[in-house]
Amino acid sequence: MSFEDSVVLPEDWELTTVDQLVKSGTLAKPMDGNHGGIHPKASDYVEYGIPFVMASDLQGSQIDLSNCKFIAEAQARKLRKGFAKAGDVLLSHKATIGRTAIVQESEYSFLMLTPQVTYYRVLDSEKLVPNYLKAYFDSHFFQSILSLWAGAGSTRAYLGITGQLKLPVIVPPIAFQNLVASHAEALNDKIQINQRINQTLEQMAQAIFKSWFVDFEPVKAKIAAVEAGGSEEDALLAAMQAISGKGEPQLIQLQTEQPEQYAELRATAKLFPSATQDSGLGEIPEGWECLALDEIAKYQNGLALQKFRPENEDDYLPVVKIAQLKKGYADGEEKASPNIKPDCIIHNGDVVFSWSGSLMVDTWCGGKAALNQHLFKVTSDTHPKWLYFHFTRHHLEEFQRIAADKAVTMGHIKREHLKRAFCAIPEQSLVEQAGRSLSNILEKQIELRLESTNLSTLRDTLLPKLLSGELSVIDDLDQRAAEPRRAIQGVE
Repeated sequence: MSFEDSVVLPEDWELTTVDQLVKSGTLAKPMDGNHGGIHPKASDYVEYGIPFVMASDLQGSQIDLSNCKFIAEAQARKLRKGFAKAGDVLLSHKATIGRTAIVQESEYSFLMLTPQVTYYRVLDSEKLVPNYLKAYFDSHFFQSILSLWAGAGSTRAYLGITGQLKLPVIVPPIAFQNLVASHAEALNDKIQINQRINQTLEQMAQAIFKSWFVDFEPVKAKIAAVEAGGSEEDALLAAMQAISGKGEPQLIQLQTEQPEQYAELRATAKLFPSATQDSGLGEIPEGWECLALDEIAKYQNGLALQKFRPENEDDYLPVVKIAQLKKGYADGEEKASPNIKPDCIIHNGDVVFSWSGSLMVDTWCGGKAALNQHLFKVTSDTHPKWLYFHFTRHHLEEFQRIAADKAVTMGHIKREHLKRAFCAIPEQSLVEQAGRSLSNILEKQIELRLESTNLSTLRDTLLPKLLSGELSVIDDLDQRAAEPRRAIQGVE
């Protein structure tokens, strides 16, 4: 039975193909990236340039530009095709099948695509809405046909442009398309707002941590004030200025207008000493401890989970390897028994550190999962999460250098490197005071990431169901568009 025989549509809905939409001028001909000798190579990657988008960069229905490779703009402009721009709908069609995204407005005038990814460019938005097309690509109907035609699951899964031109497209009335698009845009806007808030929170947290616990700026400000002949009060005022970034007139204004905030700032400044002492780390604030990473936290390595496969395919934990840590979610590509030791199971909010290959530190927000070897689950019974998270990340650059120097395919660090990674740990009163900011920031970041994950799930499951007619929608549309019959039947 052909797909046409599997579809029942309202009278004013159209079942067409990509090719027919191209011929009618609704779509530009789909285009993927450059193949063969003109395809950019790893040696062409640069630090700054034009994003080179691969299928792996399509994460959660968006383009993860933070992990993209870049090629020089001059080289990009010499390529023949694959120039995606804002508004284009992306679809992965090789190896990793069926990932989607819409190119958003950004600082880049265009993006370059690999041969794994096709862009679909809408030319007539009065007939086809890009956000609707993206939601349609996410629908079970379309994904089922794409997977079948591309041979998904095989090592050579692929559907080239010629095959893609034959793909079916369901085109409802424009009012219904706009309804689907408005839902998608609202959810995407909220996700992007969360990302921007988290970026700001991250900058704040890094600035506070580096100033207080790496550069010891409040301590150095006190010492400088005393050495200049100042009093204890002068030293305290200098520390307050270092902590807040405010000058003396601004602090006087703060004391008048926000006395509670001024009092808290003063109390925090008092917790920093006005002298230093020698340590294994060099000069650190007086009274602080010099401890190694493995003294402030437990670094639990994951398991070789190929030895712990689930006995029941319906009762399992998704496996998290380095690839899943980069993605930020467990994709279920591999499964493990739920009966592994609890120390190797991660939950939302846990700190995870990949110590081999691509070294990175992150708070996991992808749900309960099994941790594979080459990843540490970082915990502590003696120190707060924010402290061991920031100190682990503080040493990450050095760990990456160590790993890069190893003459092996996958560079890594050893536990001996954790023992040599020293940290200046303040007295408990300052840890608690700092935690009011740094712990709250970290927990807020986790909360926003989890909310964005839930919104992404809602977008990627609700909208295709809305499209297929599984959910009724009440709106100012005509009854047929507002409450369409089930659009897809027999493709489950």
